[in-house]
Amino acid sequence: MSARRAIAPQDFQCLVYQVTDHVALIRLDRPERRNALNRRAYDELESAFRTASADLDVRCVVVTGSDPAFCSGEDVKEMMTGEKKAAPPMVRRPPTPAAMAALECDVPVIAAVNGSAVGWGMELALYADIRLASERAQFAELFIRRGLICDVGGLLRLPAIVGPAKAAELLYTGDVIDAHEAARIGLVGEVTTHAELMPKAMALAARITRNSPLALRYMKEGLRRASGSGARETGSWAIETIYKLFETEDHREGVRSFIEKREPVFTGR
Repeated sequence: MSARRAIAPQDFQCLVYQVTDHVALIRLDRPERRNALNRRAYDELESAFRTASADLDVRCVVVTGSDPAFCSGEDVKEMMTGEKKAAPPMVRRPPTPAAMAALECDVPVIAAVNGSAVGWGMELALYADIRLASERAQFAELFIRRGLICDVGGLLRLPAIVGPAKAAELLYTGDVIDAHEAARIGLVGEVTTHAELMPKAMALAARITRNSPLALRYMKEGLRRASGSGARETGSWAIETIYKLFETEDHREGVRSFIEKREPVFTGR
């Protein structure tokens, strides 16, 4: 983890990090923005996953959001009004650091999806090993509606979880699905009442933590190896492509239409 992103848990402003009985809870905590991610939130999310992975007392991670949302993606207004993103150089960029920190976490990760998980919020849910959903949860890969493509979660993890055809449908349309449809296609393992979600997630985490901490870490490594080694390569390509798309008029129209609460009119430029 680079020094620029090394934020200690006690300095977190955008999320809550706490360890209890070998379970690290990572809770996005920007409820007024529906837990949308700004630059600092991305950095803190990366640091939280790296911290949990490095802590030998941690045997499982539960990631969730402060109600009413799990994560509504990027904080579009804040991210688009900051400094202009640099043009992509003719080299392969690294994948999103927060994405790789979640994917490379050495212990099992449970996503307790308590509300909307859209855009990068759905990506975050996909990085988990296990997903539980509240009846209030919604899922969508909205990138195509903003004139962009998804991160490595949608490109690699989603097809492996729901199958290539269903993944393609979700990615090409940007459709929003509810928790029960997510369960039907295998995106989530269980749908619960909203009140039961966190108790069920923590109970599952407790069952996991009863097992050998070394075996858990090796089991996680084994699953990662078995699924192939394409995350970094695919993620690098995705980020390079996303930077190119940031410069398009279609992306600007996607953002404008979101802010203006209207359907976008894309022109292919």
